[in-house]
Amino acid sequence: MKKITISFIKFYQYLSRSVFRNAQLPVLVYAGCKFQPTCSEYAIEVISKYGFIKGLIKAVFRILKCNPLSRGGIDNP
Repeated sequence: MKKITISFIKFYQYLSRSVFRNAQLPVLVYAGCKFQPTCSEYAIEVISKYGFIKGLIKAVFRILKCNPLSRGGIDNP
């Protein structure tokens, strides 16, 4: 399950870097990221490190932190 989830995230990264940016669809993809590493990179790291369930929970909380009121910054797993 872990490998399948990471494959989906990598596919999303591919789409966001090539297809969505070239089509200039600002509604679907936010161009600037507040956090380093990005949420998708963070998700891959925590799922690889902590396993599917705990990593997915950490990734969801990270995505919830990405809102207009947060400062962003460096957030390592």
